[in-house]
Amino acid sequence: METLGRLDISQAGHLSRIVIDNQTKRNAMTFDMWSRFGDEVERLEQDTNVRALILSGGGDKAFMSGADISEFDRLRSSDEGVARYNDAVERAELGLYRLMKPSIAKIKGVCVGGGVGIAVCCDIRIATPDARFAIPAAKLGLGYGQDGVQRLCDLIGPSHAADIFFTGRLIGAEEARDMGLVNAIVKAEDIDGYVDEYAEAIVANAPLSIKASKAAIRAWSDSLPELSPAKLEEMVEACFQSNDYAAGRKAFAEKKTPKFNGS
Repeated sequence: METLGRLDISQAGHLSRIVIDNQTKRNAMTFDMWSRFGDEVERLEQDTNVRALILSGGGDKAFMSGADISEFDRLRSSDEGVARYNDAVERAELGLYRLMKPSIAKIKGVCVGGGVGIAVCCDIRIATPDARFAIPAAKLGLGYGQDGVQRLCDLIGPSHAADIFFTGRLIGAEEARDMGLVNAIVKAEDIDGYVDEYAEAIVANAPLSIKASKAAIRAWSDSLPELSPAKLEEMVEACFQSNDYAAGRKAFAEKKTPKFNGS
């Protein structure tokens, strides 16, 4: 296992994991952690051996409680500092959102502020019953960027997003699932095994097919205008021309489990 600051990064087979570990502050992200997170998702995009990512928080009490506010006076008190800090956060979040490999947020306990922002950038969110969600920007006098607002609106709709942003209130796991913020709620003692099994089911499937599906999903929200219909059609055609497609057809006919290599 490699440790980048307080990000614990590991990889086994086709599955990569990032653990946000700053437990004394409920896994709040420092500026250095934001910067290194951005570095890591860029690396994952280029690593052809990686097919999926699991993102989680250290311990059982928090997924992530947003940015480490104790740094704000030092790093976010000038126009230049605010711009530099915001650039690091945007790079991390946008890199995760644009990662053309499935990402799963495993959420235990508190998930607030930037924690929700990061979770929303993942494709799937699986939480424990004690998970709590909030974006308290209005209680802190913070502005929330358009990209982050749009991603939340795309996921849960503008009415629910307005509720979250305007009130800053804590939302329980069941309410989060009802509004579409969470895909599933799993008991704390079962969530690790559940998420691992879920991720392994993903990495066993054809990478090109998943990549094309993810691109189409992202394009649906119109958040990534560079994914034109022609580009999406090109990605779909690449699936039909791939060795994985041939292997999948052959395995289906023979009632066997295909082994995909992403080509």
